[in-house]
Amino acid sequence: MLETTPFRQQIARDVFDYQQLVACLSQFSKPRDKIRRLLANGEIVRIRKGLYAFGESLRRAPISRELLANLIYGPSYISLDYALSYHGLIPERVGTVTSVTLGRSRTFTTPYGMFSYRRLSQSRYAVGGLLAEHGDLSFLIASPEKALADKVWADKRFDGTRLSAYGSYLLDDLRLDPARLAVLDRDRLEAIARAYDSRKLYWLMRYLQTLKERSHA
Repeated sequence: MLETTPFRQQIARDVFDYQQLVACLSQFSKPRDKIRRLLANGEIVRIRKGLYAFGESLRRAPISRELLANLIYGPSYISLDYALSYHGLIPERVGTVTSVTLGRSRTFTTPYGMFSYRRLSQSRYAVGGLLAEHGDLSFLIASPEKALADKVWADKRFDGTRLSAYGSYLLDDLRLDPARLAVLDRDRLEAIARAYDSRKLYWLMRYLQTLKERSHA
């Protein structure tokens, strides 16, 4: 019988893939049967095909949903609503971890919540990602400027054809903090707008400029 402590010691991280798991079970003639028993006992949890986490009794730290978002489907990084909340631009706590990806748009339901992925082209995906650190973990997330740009571009409810519409959309619908909007990095926004080549983002930049001018008036 596999002892729990040595098994835990062989895998450094709380989240691991199928190859790591099978390598720890090489002494078993039927490792898949052992995996089924570990799942049934709650010693490990299946996040999605090929990706697992230790159960609560064996976990060394709380599971990072941000790290999971990077691992569940990729290449990807966190953006859109979840990143806006993470950076403090919107007051609400966002339940679904939202990301952008080079792959197909997809949504995953896991024991740790919902994870959604919005497809972007290579040029749009390549700008605006950051490496964030939380304790000994690190994960990829959009900058505040990129999270906002992704949201404005992806939101089909908002056509963004008039400058006057941006105030009600950003401040009323999304409930973005105007003080935070006024200090967004203009150079980053310009680089993102060039990559997107989207009229909505050029209008967004114009609105943010007027907001900044008002804040200094």
